[in-house]
Amino acid sequence: MLVGKSALELALLISRRATQSSQVSQSQVRWVAAGRTYSSQAPQEADSEIRISARRRIDEIDQLQNVPNLMDAFGRQHTYLRISLTEKCNLRCTYCMPAEGLPLTPKVHILTTPEILKLARIFVKEGVTKIRLTGGEPTVRKDLMDVMDGLNDLRPLGLKAIGMTTNALALKRKLPALKEKGLNQLNISLDTLDPFKFELMTRRRGFNQVMDSIHAAVELGYEPVKLNAVVIKNVNDAEVVRFVEMTKELPIYIRFIEYMPFGGNKWNEDKFVSYKTMLEMVKAVYPAVAKVSDEANDTSKAYAVPGFVGKFGFITSMSDHFCGTCNRLRLLADGNLKVCLFGNSELNLRDAMRSGISDAELLDIISAAVKRKKQRHAGMMELTKLPNRPMTLIGDITLFNLSAGPTPSMFARHPRQSSWPMLLPLHLGDHQGLFSSARQYSTSSHLTHTDNSGRATMVDVSDKAVTSRTATARGRVLLSSTAFSLVQQNAIKKGDVLTVAQIAGINAAKQTGTLIPLCHPLQLSNIKVNLSLNEDAQCVDVLATVSCAGRTGVEMEALVAVSVAACTVFDMCKAVDKTIRITDVRVVHKAGGVSGEWTTDS
Repeated sequence: MLVGKSALELALLISRRATQSSQVSQSQVRWVAAGRTYSSQAPQEADSEIRISARRRIDEIDQLQNVPNLMDAFGRQHTYLRISLTEKCNLRCTYCMPAEGLPLTPKVHILTTPEILKLARIFVKEGVTKIRLTGGEPTVRKDLMDVMDGLNDLRPLGLKAIGMTTNALALKRKLPALKEKGLNQLNISLDTLDPFKFELMTRRRGFNQVMDSIHAAVELGYEPVKLNAVVIKNVNDAEVVRFVEMTKELPIYIRFIEYMPFGGNKWNEDKFVSYKTMLEMVKAVYPAVAKVSDEANDTSKAYAVPGFVGKFGFITSMSDHFCGTCNRLRLLADGNLKVCLFGNSELNLRDAMRSGISDAELLDIISAAVKRKKQRHAGMMELTKLPNRPMTLIGDITLFNLSAGPTPSMFARHPRQSSWPMLLPLHLGDHQGLFSSARQYSTSSHLTHTDNSGRATMVDVSDKAVTSRTATARGRVLLSSTAFSLVQQNAIKKGDVLTVAQIAGINAAKQTGTLIPLCHPLQLSNIKVNLSLNEDAQCVDVLATVSCAGRTGVEMEALVAVSVAACTVFDMCKAVDKTIRITDVRVVHKAGGVSGEWTTDS
């Protein structure tokens, strides 16, 4: 078994061994290097450069033969697995998701309990000693107790701790059973001690239920119960000292989390409070605050007030990262593996597993992903510019055609360019199918825009009935405060941004059949494009609704209208704002046709 190799590394090894055994002739091999293709008749200089790079990388690989599967290239052994059981949540916390919620992954693409337990077993056998259940909100998963039973059965294999992070809204009545089934670590999310503010921050009621759950956990012997509080400037930062004072009588560990950027949570620097600022707040009231020892691989910096029963600390992901001791991996509810919370690279284990590959092959692709983990995340200000899932989902799902046989490269998404030239054999005799390019497919059983041989084709809709069809799409253009203010005052030099963008969106919808090659040209009966200013989010919200009486839907027309309207806003504002982002463009409603009416949660 080739353990711990990326798809690229495996290709190099196969290439070397095949060449050594004369199974592949010189004319059979084509190489791709730095984005260019070379054949056996390539210039000698290019061939020499490729061979030197290959030899150097092969030597590096040979040195890694005995590295544990879950150890990365920087010597970090991963012993902690966080498993998201669901994307659903019974709260709508402002720092976690937008008020309207988020479109959820279809149930069929969520990991089943047997799949979760199969993956957990693989990780535990490779050295994972701690598993934490997260979400969404893990307590809303109906078969939570079955998951707990299965995880508890892994203790003989080396699993030592089973934890859970929960908002505790529905925890109290489930807690005794969870403890009996092996839950021995508990983190509860609570961002305010003010019931009214709780409702504002979570957009739901339930403060008293959470407090009851905290006290119930203490009474059941969880020590310490960890409370996680995300601190946001001018929202709850004035409560830091109140939280610390909870530790006077209760054996709890309050952990203040620096506000982090995730999709949909409206992060900006003005809302950020560093741990040093929070610590000074506490010291102003309790000057004798002392640093206490941190556990190995701990994410928080721990402190205590002398004489208090509990302690408090800070999770400093933004201002003072702890990447050097990171031992965490994250398995998401849809089966994707994240090796870094802040990375946008994910590995699709669900489809790999469902393709029928063996546990050994599954371990190979997991190990390859771990080996590619970066030394540290991009840094506070860079993180704010990078795409990432909303915290509750921690995107799109990439599915692959597995008819040629599953390979590690098929399940790796968003590969990053290496510092050395990309070097990959495209034809390797018997291994040709193993590393051939994978054709991407949608989540349906087939694509209507391809024929039986996989070639693109326009769908024949002549047999479909003419029905009334409508589609609505929305999107968002994020602006700096300066650009937003200028748009609001209609002071952009190019003119009335919202009106020009509205006209552009309407015109674009009518040109969809020209812009998108396989779309049918449609006689549209109505196009409505609305742009509104969202002061809270400092953005322009774009909404487009398109209607027609026809034989095919108008989703693409709505999407094109939103996209071009958003691009027009970008064009008119780019002189005063270089950081404009167009985001969240999606269809939110459609009606008509055989599939009937459909609406997303958002």
